[in-house]
Amino acid sequence: MSVLLQTQGIHHITLNGADRKTSIDFWQDILGMKLIFEQPNLDDLSINHLYFDCGDGRTITVFTNESRKPDLIKKDNYQGIVHHIAFWVSQSVIRIAQEKLQENKINNSGIKDRGFMDSLYFKEPLGLLIELASYKFDPPFGYTHGQVLEKAHSLRVKRGANNIEDIDIASAIKRLVWER
Repeated sequence: MSVLLQTQGIHHITLNGADRKTSIDFWQDILGMKLIFEQPNLDDLSINHLYFDCGDGRTITVFTNESRKPDLIKKDNYQGIVHHIAFWVSQSVIRIAQEKLQENKINNSGIKDRGFMDSLYFKEPLGLLIELASYKFDPPFGYTHGQVLEKAHSLRVKRGANNIEDIDIASAIKRLVWER
């Protein structure tokens, strides 16, 4: 099969929210994503559309309606349903995030070592699982995290390991630099 089109990254993600205040309290006041504008949902003018800056110029948007209240019904992981959304943060931010979440009475997983990155999980007010993710490495100049991970994956497979580990990342970086 040939490639029909080429994406350039995620443009935005839109979530169905409850009321305006619930969304602003979480996305702006907890996660620090500035509310950059709002307008009616152009497909349904009875719904409000909030736009939050994720920090890299991309946005998370939330449809709100003042008649909706937060619904904490357990969300099942059916096929086709979003499991979680991960946001890229620095190692410094992830290290203080657990404490800040606790201060705001938000239960979390604690930092989990994923080999090539650290993760911290918690739920937003409507039950969507959020991950703060932080790479544990910087790619060499001229390379992306994806290129390092692709090379590390091939090294991991050759080692017969279950997941990418520090040795795979270090070896991948070394090989990419030498191949240059």
